[in-house]
Amino acid sequence: MRLSEGISGHIYKVIGIQVEENIERRLSALGLISGTHITLLNKKRKGAVIFSVRGTRFAIGKHIADGILVEVTV
Repeated sequence: MRLSEGISGHIYKVIGIQVEENIERRLSALGLISGTHITLLNKKRKGAVIFSVRGTRFAIGKHIADGILVEVTV
């Protein structure tokens, strides 16, 4: 499932990132890599997503959120 399809308040595990190489490098530098657990905090009407990774909040646009593949954690 894509991060943009997630439900606010749920915790997800990143299983893949399929975005442009420069964006992927930036996300990696910020700690968003495969295996990382993230908490989806909020979704905006135009597709923007706000999530938390390792205690830091991030906001990304729909285009990037569509390229982050996640799975639900228990």
